[in-house]
Amino acid sequence: MKVLIAAASFASNISGVQRHALNLARCLLLLPEISELHLVVAPWQRAFVDAAGLPADRRLRIQSADIRPGSLSRNLWSYRHLPELAAQLRVDLVHLSFPTPLKASAFNCPTVVTLHDMYPYEIPMNFGFPKFVFNRTVLCQCLRAVNAIACVSEATRLRLKQYTAPAIWRKAIHIPNCVETPPVPSGQPPIPDWDGEPFLLCVAQHRRNKNITTLIRAFDRLRRFGWIKAGWKLLVVGIRGPETSRLHRLVRAHGLDGSVRFLEGLSEPDMQWCYRNCEVLVAPSLTEGFGLPVAEGLLAGCRVVCSDIPAHREIAEGQCRFVNLRDKPAETLAAVVADAFNQPKRRPILLPRFSAPVLAPQYLSIYSRLIHSAAPEQATTAASSIGLLASERQPL
Repeated sequence: MKVLIAAASFASNISGVQRHALNLARCLLLLPEISELHLVVAPWQRAFVDAAGLPADRRLRIQSADIRPGSLSRNLWSYRHLPELAAQLRVDLVHLSFPTPLKASAFNCPTVVTLHDMYPYEIPMNFGFPKFVFNRTVLCQCLRAVNAIACVSEATRLRLKQYTAPAIWRKAIHIPNCVETPPVPSGQPPIPDWDGEPFLLCVAQHRRNKNITTLIRAFDRLRRFGWIKAGWKLLVVGIRGPETSRLHRLVRAHGLDGSVRFLEGLSEPDMQWCYRNCEVLVAPSLTEGFGLPVAEGLLAGCRVVCSDIPAHREIAEGQCRFVNLRDKPAETLAAVVADAFNQPKRRPILLPRFSAPVLAPQYLSIYSRLIHSAAPEQATTAASSIGLLASERQPL
């Protein structure tokens, strides 16, 4: 079986979507049934892909998409040229690592998309106006065009059902994100000028749903009430986004310059250093598709304080301090984080249901059924096979 993973995006630094594509590749390379695996990325993404430590496997070929920076170029390439590349490579299936425009009639093989979230509907200000209108259009077009939709959580699958027609959500199945045992942490701290100060950690893009503003206000409250000393830091690791300017203004307004650090593009060993050395990992998101940092924090043995939302509950029921952020969010979050300091540090826990050996057969099952049951243009038959698969599959 020859598979193409389409992962070309705007990001030059790694984020959750790119990590999903890399972990998907790791899953598929465990399968002897995979004879070729083509991972297609943008030219500006080659550096983090090369540094990701993918297995040295002759079946894996890294392809650079012939695109220029800018959303128009990326979307046109996906719509016009991805089918040509799939035909040229003679792949049996194309897996989009996130929704992009897709011309279904141009493919001579089945297509699958990973659906991480329904943010264009659920929290449109993640993208701003009028950009969210375009994102909604792309999302709907892609979900209609593909043969199957792999939702990273049951929460995402239920959101899909809430916002789309039966013809779309019946193509969906739940296959979680892969979260592997972490690599050895870096020997050197990635925080500039760090001198051993204790720190809180938040791993999040600068988007509205991540609720970093509440965390900054809670951190300020922790300092003002003497729950932490003045030397403590708040480290926010994640790529820039629509909220970046607002976050920096808030830091200045509270006089937290030098106490709040924003970093991006950390390597896996550097990320592990952050997880292993933070006092508390805080995930205050308003909504999530999956909540990868929570899972990674548990694997690393972090104390974890996270918002009480369905995606976090799926990952960490009974393992984290959940906090309801509906009323007085900054005050509530600060109190729960302060209380977490009194708890002993956790031992790393295993999350086998998110491991590559468990997830790889699930991908193989959906791929095999699509390839053998329907041609790309027979979308109705393919959707029926996915619905059958979903009904047969046991809950994780």
